[in-house]
Amino acid sequence: MSSAPKSSLAAISLAALGIVYGDIGTSPLYALRECFSGHHAISLTEESILGVLSTIFWVLIVTISVKYMVFVLRADNRGEGGILALMALAIPVKGAKKSWLLPIGIFGASLLYGDGIVTPAISVMSAIEGLKLATPVFEPWVIPITLTILAGLFWFQRRGTASIGAVFGPVMLVWFSLLGILGIYGIIQNPAALKALNPWYVWDFFAHHGGEAFIVMGSVFLVCTGGEALYADMGHFGKTPMRIAWFCVVLPGLVLNYFGQGAILLINPAAAESPFFLLAPSWALIPLVLIATIATVIASQAVISGVFSLTRQAIQLGLWPRMQIIHTSSAEIGQIYLPHMNAALFLGCVWLVLAFKNSSSLAAAYGLSVSMTMVITTIFMGIAAKKIWKWRILPILFMCAAFITVDLVFFAANSLKIAEGGYLPLIVGTTFFTLMSTWKRGREILAERLRRSVMKFTEFYEGLKADKPVKVPGVAFFMVGDAEMTPPAMVHNVKHNKVLHEFIVILTVVTKEIPTVLPAERLKIEKIDEQMFRVIAKYGFTDSPDVAEIVTRLQEFGLPITIGDITFFLGRETLIASPNPGMAIWREHLFSFMSRNAQRATAYFNIPADQVIEVGIQVEI
Repeated sequence: MSSAPKSSLAAISLAALGIVYGDIGTSPLYALRECFSGHHAISLTEESILGVLSTIFWVLIVTISVKYMVFVLRADNRGEGGILALMALAIPVKGAKKSWLLPIGIFGASLLYGDGIVTPAISVMSAIEGLKLATPVFEPWVIPITLTILAGLFWFQRRGTASIGAVFGPVMLVWFSLLGILGIYGIIQNPAALKALNPWYVWDFFAHHGGEAFIVMGSVFLVCTGGEALYADMGHFGKTPMRIAWFCVVLPGLVLNYFGQGAILLINPAAAESPFFLLAPSWALIPLVLIATIATVIASQAVISGVFSLTRQAIQLGLWPRMQIIHTSSAEIGQIYLPHMNAALFLGCVWLVLAFKNSSSLAAAYGLSVSMTMVITTIFMGIAAKKIWKWRILPILFMCAAFITVDLVFFAANSLKIAEGGYLPLIVGTTFFTLMSTWKRGREILAERLRRSVMKFTEFYEGLKADKPVKVPGVAFFMVGDAEMTPPAMVHNVKHNKVLHEFIVILTVVTKEIPTVLPAERLKIEKIDEQMFRVIAKYGFTDSPDVAEIVTRLQEFGLPITIGDITFFLGRETLIASPNPGMAIWREHLFSFMSRNAQRATAYFNIPADQVIEVGIQVEI
C-alpha cells in the first residue's frame, strides 16, 4: 500500500524537474562566465575565483533553498503560486482599491513579461555559442541557428506540450546528471575548488574587493534567475515534489558544476571565455552543445507557458483585457496557448537576438526584473506570514530583513547594468504596468458610470410588475457584471421593443481571489419568480468561464432550458474619453483602445455567436 504513493511522488518529482527547473538549470551556461569575462567582470585570481564560487554556493543555499523552498512555497494560494496568486492572497484585488501595495504587486507581475522575452533568447543563444569552440566556421551561423530554433519553439506553442511533456522530466534528469558528472570531472582535476564551501571566502571576497565584489553580484545573481519562475509553477506539482527534485537532483547538479567550472578556472584562467563548455573533453563538445540546446528549449518552453498562465490570471483578476485562450489539452487545465501573447514574445526575442548579437551582451538585460520581483515577493511573504501563518511581528521582521537585504544587494548590483541592457526589462515592465493599471482603473470607472446610469434590479422589477410588458416565447440570458444592477441590455430591450421572453436568466460571472472554485460551489441560483432566475457563477483566477457549462449545470438543477433555445443579450459599451474626473485623458484613450481590441465576450465565455443580440451603449469615462 505504501509503494504506490512513493511511486506517484517520484513521478511527480520527475515531471517537476522537467517543467520547473529548466530556467535555473541552464544558468551554468553563462553565469560564472559573466563573473570573469562579462561587462562587469572581476580580475581572475585564486582569491576572486574562490570568493565568487563561495558566494554562488551560499546564494543558492540562502535564496533558493531557504527562502523559496522553505518559506515562499508555504505561501500558496490554495496550492497556486506566483506573484499574482501571492498578491491576491495578501491583498485581495477587489478589496484593496486604495492599498499602496496593489500597484507594487501589479508592477512585479509586469516585470515577469520582460523575463519571458529575455530567457528564451539568452538561453538558446548561450547554448548555440558553444559551437564556436568546436570550430570558428560556426561563428557566423550562431544568430541564424538561434533564430531558427526560437521560431520553431514559438511555432510549436500552438500544439501545446501535452504530447512531449512526458519526456521533459527524463531529459532534464539527464541534463542535471550531466552537470554533476562534468562538475566532478573538473573537481578531480583540482579539488582545491572545494575550499569555497567555507563561507569565510565570501567574507574575504568582499573584504578585499569591496566595490568590485558588489558590482559582480549582478552576474552572480544569474545563478538564481529561475527562482521566481519555480514559485509560479508550484500549482502544477505541489511543494513536496518540488522540494524533492531540488534537494535531490537540481541543487547537487548545479553546485557540482559550478565548482567544476571554478576548478578549471583555477588551472587555466583563459577558460573564462566559456568555462562550461571547456569543462568537457574536446570530443564531447558537439554532443554537449546538442544536449544544452535541448535543455534551453525546455527551459524556454516553461517560461513561455508561465507567461501564458500569468496572463490568464491577470485577465480573470480584471488586470488585463480578454484575450483568446486556447486549451491545448483536455486533461491538463494549465496547458493553454495565447496566440497574441505568443507572437509578442517571439517578436521580442527576435529583436533581442538581432540587437544584442551575443549572450554576454544579453546577460546585462537579464536579472534586473527578476531581482525586483524577488524584493516584492519578500514583502508579500511577510504579509502572508502575518495573515495566514499568524506569526508574531518580530520573527516576520527578522525573516524579511534577512531575505530583503540579499534581494536589495542583487537589485542594486543589477541596476548598474541599466545602460548596457538593463533598461529593457524596465521598459517592458513599465509598459505592461501602464497597460494593466490603466485597464484595472478604467474598468472601475466604467462600472461606476454604468451603476449611475442603470437602476437597481429591485426597482426595475417593480416597474415590470406594474407595466407588464408583452411576453414572447423563448429563453433569454442577460449578462451583467453587478448582480444588484439591471442588465443594460434588458433595460433597452424593454424600453425599445416593449417585450420580455417567457423564461429569463440573469447571469453574473464573478472571479474570486482564489485559484479555482469547486464545481459544486460554482453556481448560486436565486428564483425571482416562476419564469425569472438570477444566477451567479463563481470562478477562480485559474479557471476559464464557460457559459455552455453553466447551461448544462442549470439543466441539472432542473431548469427547462437547452443551449440551442437561448437568446443571449449582451451589452457592448462604446467608450468616449472625456474630461470628467477619472483618469488622465491619454489613459482614457488607451483604455478605450484596449477595450475595442479585447476579445469579444461571445468567444471568451464560449457563447454561440449566432444566438447573440448585442445592445450598444455609449459611456463617457
